[in-house]
Amino acid sequence: MPHDMATQKAETLAAYAEMAAEGPLPDTADIDYFLVPTSDEADWRPLADALSREGYDCQYVEDDGAPYLVATLTDQALSAESLWIGEEVATRLALEHGFAPDGWGLEA
Repeated sequence: MPHDMATQKAETLAAYAEMAAEGPLPDTADIDYFLVPTSDEADWRPLADALSREGYDCQYVEDDGAPYLVATLTDQALSAESLWIGEEVATRLALEHGFAPDGWGLEA
């Protein structure tokens, strides 16, 4: 089944709106995108290389049987649209490399 980018975008924009409604957000932040392997054969190295070429800093985390890749865009102007643009690029590359998106986080 193909990935539903429209639903993912709607969820991201809704989550951002909810966060913004809770109080002011920073003007800039480091944005972390979390990507999980979809099979045991998925190799994070080619994905990290592709993401790095797009400006992401990557770190692979071996978490007790649930490994994941963190792709970070540092010092980003923060808006719902900027968050989605980074997420869309990371998601498309992840899907091409046997990974799937698993959320995002902000660090001011």
